[in-house]
Amino acid sequence: MTASPEKILALGAGRMGRGIAVQFAYAGHPVLLLDAKPRDAASFEALAASARREIEGALSVLAEAGLFDARHLPAIAGRVRVVPAAEAAAAFAEADVIFEGVPEIVAVKHAALAEASRLARAEALIASTTSTILVDELSPAVSGPGRFLNAHWLNPAYVVPLVEVSPGARTAPDATRAMCALLERVGKVPVVCKASPGFIVPRIQTLAMNEAARMVEEGVASAADIDKAVKYGFGFRFGVLGILEFIDFGGGDILHHAAAYLARALRNDRYAAPAIIGRNMAEGRRGLRDGRGFLDYEGMDRTAYARGRIAALLSRLKAEGLAKPPALPENGEEAPASPATGKEQGR
Repeated sequence: MTASPEKILALGAGRMGRGIAVQFAYAGHPVLLLDAKPRDAASFEALAASARREIEGALSVLAEAGLFDARHLPAIAGRVRVVPAAEAAAAFAEADVIFEGVPEIVAVKHAALAEASRLARAEALIASTTSTILVDELSPAVSGPGRFLNAHWLNPAYVVPLVEVSPGARTAPDATRAMCALLERVGKVPVVCKASPGFIVPRIQTLAMNEAARMVEEGVASAADIDKAVKYGFGFRFGVLGILEFIDFGGGDILHHAAAYLARALRNDRYAAPAIIGRNMAEGRRGLRDGRGFLDYEGMDRTAYARGRIAALLSRLKAEGLAKPPALPENGEEAPASPATGKEQGR
């Protein structure tokens, strides 16, 4: 007999709370979407109606994309109950897992987390979805901080697979494992990172977004062409290859020399390669061709691996509608002779 799915409480009925509610309801979990702000009855009902419309709209998009039969939409949406702040005590007492999603203000989060941990059951797992505040700045507000950690979802929460899980100094290892297991069960891809400003994705994307804006400012290209370059170059490759995997694919020495040139040409050390690139080169860890780089390729059929990554990129090319058919030989056109055999190729 399978255990009942955990009851999820999303604290804060804004965009993040609604997105998390969609994800868990879709995966079969009962969800309490708790309004964090006291309101009169009319104001709460307006908020609840807005939340229900947004949740149903998100599910409609998923159905239209072919992820499920739209006739099941009402039942899936019905797994979410929007709860007023006045009923917080009862809601927290029901919850197995709590995701806090109130505004990014330390004092506001402290107050919300203190109330959540006071009213929740001792075994309830509590996570903040903050994108900016470190877990150890928030954990003092939580009674039983061993059950508390950050779980940073990326918008739209019900679409983007990644969730960055950041345990704090007082987070119990079992809490981290439990959170990752829950996220995997509902179709997310958790990664664990230490408590560091910007986690992983915001730290990388902040640099990329600032650089794109800077290029517009400098007149390097139009905003439309910079975005086109990102979609069909930068994003196209990194949707298949991780950034560090991409460094290994081309070779860390390529990055070393390119970074040195850009730092000189643009007269800015922000383009200089970090010390780890030089260390990897000195240690013979340039990437795929050395059998090791940021990742380890020892014992792997590297030719098959490389062909597989190219095949994955070609799948993306097809999905974008950019894989053009070849110019096929016309009648009477002969294949060129092979330099190795003297025989015609392609026969």
